[in-house]
Amino acid sequence: MKTIALALLLGSIATPAAAAEISTHVLDLARGVGGRSVPVVLSKRGADGGWQRVGTATTDANGRVRSFGEGRSFDAGIYRLQFDMSRYPDASASPFFPEITLTFRVTDKSGHYHVPVVVSPYGYSTYRGN
Repeated sequence: MKTIALALLLGSIATPAAAAEISTHVLDLARGVGGRSVPVVLSKRGADGGWQRVGTATTDANGRVRSFGEGRSFDAGIYRLQFDMSRYPDASASPFFPEITLTFRVTDKSGHYHVPVVVSPYGYSTYRGN
């Protein structure tokens, strides 16, 4: 017991490094609601420049994806979110932008990266939220 307490005081027991959290939100500006049931793919750029899928999710009733897997966290790097808008807001939809892709950089391994997209019939916008 004394050895563990001494090790903690001296910092010789390593604690796991934190990694970033990534979330998103689809906000429908024209309808004034969250964009529900939108499939989202999260990918990370590899050293070779190619993309590797690291998570998938579907927006909830409020248009949110709170995480890409319970307890998942992500290292620094370049990521992209791909939103499949082809069926939003319903199966007969034929949106002008059938797919929206957002590419962003994760630099703070202990940070939370909330990357929402605001959509309207003929446009979209994004920002880093909190």
